[in-house]
Amino acid sequence: MNTALQNLLIVILILGFAAMELISRRYQDSVRATSNDAKLELLMTLSLLAITQPVTLLLSNLLCTWLMPESRNALAAWPWWAMLGVLLVADDMTQYWWHRVSHTPLLWPLHRAHHSARYMSIRITYRNNFFYYLMMPGLWIGGVLLFLGFGKVYVFYLVVKMAVILGAHCAWPWDAPLYRIRALRPLMWVVERTISTPATHWAHHALTNQDGIGHYKGNYGNLLFFWDVLFRSAHITRQYPAGIGLQDDRLFGDEHWAQQMFYPLLHSKREHSALRPGGRPYEEGPVSVAD
Repeated sequence: MNTALQNLLIVILILGFAAMELISRRYQDSVRATSNDAKLELLMTLSLLAITQPVTLLLSNLLCTWLMPESRNALAAWPWWAMLGVLLVADDMTQYWWHRVSHTPLLWPLHRAHHSARYMSIRITYRNNFFYYLMMPGLWIGGVLLFLGFGKVYVFYLVVKMAVILGAHCAWPWDAPLYRIRALRPLMWVVERTISTPATHWAHHALTNQDGIGHYKGNYGNLLFFWDVLFRSAHITRQYPAGIGLQDDRLFGDEHWAQQMFYPLLHSKREHSALRPGGRPYEEGPVSVAD
C-alpha cells in the first residue's frame, strides 16, 4: 500500500462518514456551526495536512539522517505484527498520554479548540490549536519509525486509525443500533473496550459531567480505548450526552477562531478565558444543556 492509496482510502472514509451524517439527517439536525467554527475547522485541517504533518515528517527524517544515517530501513525486515505492536505503543499510547496531559491547566489552551464545538461531526476531527499537533510526540515518533522502515505497515495502520477516529467523532452514532441487538451485546462489550466509539468519545466532549454520562476528564483514547481501560480513565454508559461543548463559551461567548488556533501568539479578549496569560479553565457549576 503506497501513500497515494492511503490518501485515496482516507478520502473514501471521509466521504462515507459524511454521507452517513447526511443520510441519517444527524448532520442537519444537530450541527449548528457558525462562520467562526468553519474558519477554525477548515484552516486547522489544511494546516495539519499541508504544514504540520509534512514538516514533522521531513524534520524527523533529516534528524535521523544526521544522527543515525546507518539505521535507515534498519527494521524493514520486521514482521508486520511486530511493527503494528510498536506503532500502537509509540504512536497511539503516546497520543493517549498527550491527550490526557492536554486536559491539565498547562496544556489545555492548546486543546480547548477541539472541545469548543457545540456538536459532534467528522468536521471537528482536526479542530485544534496549531501548536497542539506541532508538539504531538506521536507525529515525531512516526517520522522516526518511517525512517527505520515501517512505511507499508504505517500506511495501513494510519488508515485503520483514521477510520476509528472519524467514526468516534461522526454525527451519526454508528454504535447505537448495535447496542440494541441482543446477539451482539457480547461483541459490543469487547468493541467498546477496545476502540473508541461514538458513545465513549461523545462523553469526552460532553458539556457537563453532572448527568452521569459526560466524562471530559477521561475517555482519552484515539484508536484504542483500551488505554483508558488500562490506565483507569474509562467511563462506559452506552448513552450519549445531551449537550456538547464548553460551559465558558455558553456563559461568555465563543472565542475567536484565530485565538483558538494560534494561542499563545494571540490572546483572548474575554474576561474569563484560558486563552490569556493567567487565565484558567472554567470550573464546572450548574449548567443547562439547552442552546
